[in-house]
Amino acid sequence: MNYSMHLCLALATLPCRGTDAPAETRVEPADAMQPVLDALLSLVESFRREPVCPTATAQFENDLQGELRELGRVLVQSTFGSLEPAAVPDLPPEVRYESESYRRLGGKTPQRVSTIFGEITVRRLGYRAAPDVGVPVLFPLIRELGIVHGATPALVERVARYLAETGSTQGQTLARLREGHGLSWGVKRLRQVAQFVATAMETHRAEAQADQVLRWLELAHRSKGKHRPVLGAGRDGITLGIRLKGFAIYEVATTGTLSVYDRRGERLGTVYLAHTPELGQATMTAQLTGLLTAVLKRWESPLPRLCYVTDAGDNETAYYRQVLRRMGHPRTGERLKWMWVLDYYHAALRLTAMAEALFGASKRASGWARKMQKLLLKPGGVNRVLHSAAALRCRRELSQKEGKDYRRAYDYLRKRMGHMRYDEYRRVGMPIGSGVTEAACKTVFAQRLKLSGMRWKKAGAKTILTLRVVLLSGVWSEVYRKTLETASRVEVRTPEQSNYFEARIAG
Repeated sequence: MNYSMHLCLALATLPCRGTDAPAETRVEPADAMQPVLDALLSLVESFRREPVCPTATAQFENDLQGELRELGRVLVQSTFGSLEPAAVPDLPPEVRYESESYRRLGGKTPQRVSTIFGEITVRRLGYRAAPDVGVPVLFPLIRELGIVHGATPALVERVARYLAETGSTQGQTLARLREGHGLSWGVKRLRQVAQFVATAMETHRAEAQADQVLRWLELAHRSKGKHRPVLGAGRDGITLGIRLKGFAIYEVATTGTLSVYDRRGERLGTVYLAHTPELGQATMTAQLTGLLTAVLKRWESPLPRLCYVTDAGDNETAYYRQVLRRMGHPRTGERLKWMWVLDYYHAALRLTAMAEALFGASKRASGWARKMQKLLLKPGGVNRVLHSAAALRCRRELSQKEGKDYRRAYDYLRKRMGHMRYDEYRRVGMPIGSGVTEAACKTVFAQRLKLSGMRWKKAGAKTILTLRVVLLSGVWSEVYRKTLETASRVEVRTPEQSNYFEARIAG
């Protein structure tokens, strides 16, 4: 039996003991609501008696909102206060939590709790570890209600979501708590709640993201069109301001994406990954690989096309060569056929660089670059572009710098020809640009972690990134629900267990 079940039984079978506890802690919800209901009716009558005008209307709505919040506050307080029996002897003498036994203390004590309606006071009974091994006092009612850092689950979720939203800051979140919930929090408490939620959500993030991708794959599989559905992966890096031992430095953080395209080549959705700067980006590699493996292991219909769309950065290239190219199907072990698509935009930039090296910054350069960008999309496009560039190079005298710029751009295209078959990719409905992943750098990082003057410690950045990828992936509600469902429960010891425990301690 868990603690909440015990309370239900106790409340159903015990006689009323309202006199066993201070009167203010045993006010019934209906009685607690009455003064606020009277105030609400008074507001209505006052508004109706006065001349109607925009000023009075605005004041009426604002006053009404305040009283409605107060109604919710007193109702929550009286409801929480009535959950435990008022008399201490009516509560179990012992409970167990996370393999530890706890003995009942002598009386109840008050605790201030933050709710979405404001601050309330909850009187609850504490239990001390038996034998006392330095474990903090346990308050089963608080634990069963899901209250952490003195805040209810509904408020905790809102705080975390406020911090995860685009353009939000700590100061703006604290202001929203004051204005919308009547709560005066400090930065320390705000960070504690955010870290708690992020740590709990990370446990369920990958499973929820895999579920989301599988739902999109099912929609893609049933869609109408001439192409096979596509499962597209991507990853990229972005510089992030980091505070380290009092200094501000810039390091490369990383983001990953997994997208699904239907038979018409339209993107159905994307889930996001993100991690703070890390040498070698091993965590991103593990997260992206784990997500891909989970999706492919559970997908039993015909495989979609598998594509990897990125630029040619060192970590992006290494991931294809060391992981994707060698990846086997998680169920059958058969080698998977991943197609690495070099981002068309990055290829087009090399064409511009070659044009400026050949013609200088001129209209002729921009005209040739535009022509080659179109040619690159045609059958055999990269070969035809390189032949054109080589022919022009033979007829022109270039300075040392121009020659170096030309050779760098030319070699970039020549060495990656096998991943630039854009005509073929477009013909089978595959994306040719890493815009989704490039956009992830902006939406995940820039719009939240790179606001004016921001510098981060890695732990704080990790907390916000975890919250943000859950939110942007569209799995926030699912992940938070699982977080609440898997919270540890407090168990009530039976009389037989209690007697055995007493005998063991005495012995």
